[in-house]
Amino acid sequence: MDLGLAGRAALVTAASRGLGFACARALAAEGTSLVICAREPLRLEEAATQLRAIATSGASVETVALDVSSPDAAMRLVVAARDKLGRLDVVVTNAGGPPQGSFARVGDADWERAFQVTLMSVVRLAREALPLLRASGQGRIVNIVSTSVKQPIDDLVLSNALRAAVVGLAKSLSREVARSGVTVNNVLPGIILTDRQRELRGADAARRGIAFEQVIEEVGRGIPVGRVGQPEDIGALVAFLASARAGYITGTSIQVDGGLVLGTL
Repeated sequence: MDLGLAGRAALVTAASRGLGFACARALAAEGTSLVICAREPLRLEEAATQLRAIATSGASVETVALDVSSPDAAMRLVVAARDKLGRLDVVVTNAGGPPQGSFARVGDADWERAFQVTLMSVVRLAREALPLLRASGQGRIVNIVSTSVKQPIDDLVLSNALRAAVVGLAKSLSREVARSGVTVNNVLPGIILTDRQRELRGADAARRGIAFEQVIEEVGRGIPVGRVGQPEDIGALVAFLASARAGYITGTSIQVDGGLVLGTL
């Protein structure tokens, strides 16, 4: 299926690896020009080199090294997209999840940091990008969130609370901007085999004295489809939501979890 993304321009945050990189890769393969960001310049440039190698239809890949929690990050990213790509049609918001912790263990500083990274980075980026997205006529905002907004995860109180706030923001914003052709949706990853999951599952394997592959197989057996997800599973949905074919989908939160979440809605 041709998604019609060739010649369009996208901004993807935290795109040097993991889910952000998978989203950028799916878009580049469809011919979308990109501005990608991450905190580590060397890793970011390595990601850009890989993306340029698979980009189609003459798509370009530009980089901006920054921390999305910085108050001026959104402005810098949108200016880079405008100046380097000449337009902006798609924004994919993504950031590392807040640290683990129960309500009793996290303090005000933890809440403030999580608030800036998880919620305010999305608020600021949407605010800065909206003029260009409206001008596009087919603007798209896709937020990478978590299945925790539908089924909270123990010992992740910061993520459970603030990712839910992103979903509330997206629903409200989707109604405000719908008539201008801008859609706003959330993608909710389940257990996806990113570097973070490899680290966590690897530590579990080491504690138990078993192979990493055995742990992943065990986790997969607990998921209805019988496997752990791959980053490209997320990228495929993001590319579709970024396309004109998804123009009648807005204000939604779609889980990509192999059927793990038990809720009916």
